Amino acid sequence: MSDKTAAAAAGPGAGKELCAEIEAQVPFCDLDPLGVVWHGNYYKYFELARTELMRLIDFDVEEMRDSGYVWPVAESSCRYISPLRYGMRVICRAAIQETEHRLKIAYRVTEKDGGRLLAKGHTMQVAVMPGSWEMCFVSPEPLLERVRAALGKRK
Repeated sequence: MSDKTAAAAAGPGAGKELCAEIEAQVPFCDLDPLGVVWHGNYYKYFELARTELMRLIDFDVEEMRDSGYVWPVAESSCRYISPLRYGMRVICRAAIQETEHRLKIAYRVTEKDGGRLLAKGHTMQVAVMPGSWEMCFVSPEPLLERVRAALGKRK
């Protein structure tokens, strides 16, 4: 995948949505024997976009760890609409959908040229207390503070 990335708050008219995008070119190593991207590799594109989104709100892996919580992915889905093929240039967009009880992020993978939707999905991360692995039923303040701050910068 390309390391070229662009992260920014959603553009005009997007309301209070926080999102980030990455651009990638499909590498040969992502393909299955049929010549299309293996279904599990779509999550790599999601992960790259989610990382950019978390950097945008200053809550990347290190900040998550330092928040005093562990943030495992508790749920994920991907709907495969049209196959990704070797050499395609794609955009993967990640947008925060929910933060009250969990961190839910929606993803859209589109062709760079033309914008055709290729895949969409979501991940849900929950805050867990390290040691006891007890799940928090309300998102901890460190996440909520970062989201509020990022939204405040957009005004």
